[in-house]
Amino acid sequence: MKKAELMFIPFPAASHIVSMVEIAKLLTHRYPHLSATVLIIHSPFPSMTDSYIKSISAASTGTGGIKFLNLPPPQQTPDDPPAYKSSDDLVSPSIPKVRAAVAELSASPGSAPVAGFVVDLICTLMMDLAKELGLPSYVFVPSGAAFLGLVLHFQTLRDDHHRDVTEFTNSDAELVIPCFANPVPARVLPSFMVDKDGASTAILNSAKRLRESKGILVNTCVELESNTINTLNTNIGIDGTPPIYPVGPILNLTDDAQKGSSIMSAQKGSSIMSWLDDQPPSSVVFLCFGSMGSFSTNQVREIALALELSGRRFLWSLRMPPPSTVKNNIGFPTDYDNPEEVLPKGFLERTAGIGKVIGWAPQVAVLAHRAVGGFVSHCGWNSILESMWYGVPIATWPMYAEQQLNAFVIARELGLGVEIKIDYKDNGDLVNANEIERGIRGVMEGDEVIRKNVKEMREKIRKALTRDGSSYVSFGQFVQQMMCD
Repeated sequence: MKKAELMFIPFPAASHIVSMVEIAKLLTHRYPHLSATVLIIHSPFPSMTDSYIKSISAASTGTGGIKFLNLPPPQQTPDDPPAYKSSDDLVSPSIPKVRAAVAELSASPGSAPVAGFVVDLICTLMMDLAKELGLPSYVFVPSGAAFLGLVLHFQTLRDDHHRDVTEFTNSDAELVIPCFANPVPARVLPSFMVDKDGASTAILNSAKRLRESKGILVNTCVELESNTINTLNTNIGIDGTPPIYPVGPILNLTDDAQKGSSIMSAQKGSSIMSWLDDQPPSSVVFLCFGSMGSFSTNQVREIALALELSGRRFLWSLRMPPPSTVKNNIGFPTDYDNPEEVLPKGFLERTAGIGKVIGWAPQVAVLAHRAVGGFVSHCGWNSILESMWYGVPIATWPMYAEQQLNAFVIARELGLGVEIKIDYKDNGDLVNANEIERGIRGVMEGDEVIRKNVKEMREKIRKALTRDGSSYVSFGQFVQQMMCD
């Protein structure tokens, strides 16, 4: 078979990079005549993202025909950092660097011809470069099909019906949206889609470009989001929607240590797993809120009170909020040197027999452990897929990005979790202990229908990736189309 190279361009955030790297691995593993180059846009985020990129690059380079190329940072002075009002401001300066990288790759002796671009949903500006080079573009959506359906619908509202979608900011409206079985509360809409700061324009422009792509790969499967995918498929070729390829769940289930990025993290992980080994099956509720998840001292104390009231065994990943950040930079939570300073007095002593408070958590390994029976989650899409993969029901506590929409989908559309909150925003109103306890009890002791649904979904999404499974077949259809374009 003829050799070819695909250029993968993820958005420079760990959750986006990991999914696209897994797509590249899948491509080169199943089709050895194909190779992949992952172009890493320089990140304005702190060193946590940089260290993750370095570790995943080192682990993957030289295996399965994957290469990594870190694009140089934009020229700037320390006193004049670049301003990022939207994702386009980050992606646009990298276009000339990608052009140069493709030219250099194409000129390399013995290199395979470049067959096309696979760009992140947030990097669709790169499609203009692909068009300039006479190459097809495909878009990868690291979120679910529901989010894809939402952005396409809002782009239609803006461009075809001349609606100002920012009218839904802080609205109590319930919206009827194709792809959703239930009315969608405006309060679960991602803030970047409705705020008046330029981000809304950027994401809806990306949605418009989606319709110009040759196809859209989505990190989901038919079994998980059947109604949404079926609705999207009815629009293919009618409103400009290109073919949809559900190819998920695309997950990295083996490299938790990379996310911790140090020997110390591995040591902490060993201690955590030893503690879980001593707990009864399905007895522990796991609380973890992602790489950006942290709370105020008052909210931490409400969580602690809720855990005591519930009486449940718990493993709690408690992270310290970042300090005040410099202009145009984003801080990441870190581990507390002494968590007792934010916890209620005597909490650790009173719960020593049933609970463990930790910092960084090896999330995949924890969810895979037999002792874990429920997951209080920020509802990042990767975390949802990991939880479903291991059959762990979710109690939703979203914080930012599209997590509120994800929480709505999991709790109300799919019946795979319970609500603590579905519309909480980072630094939002205090969630009281009674609300949290109710969610913990619900996910650990509650609706047997939910537990049954999650158990069945675990089997379905795993089967989707096996030979002749829905996602396996869909990925093959994508490759076949790509080689014909």
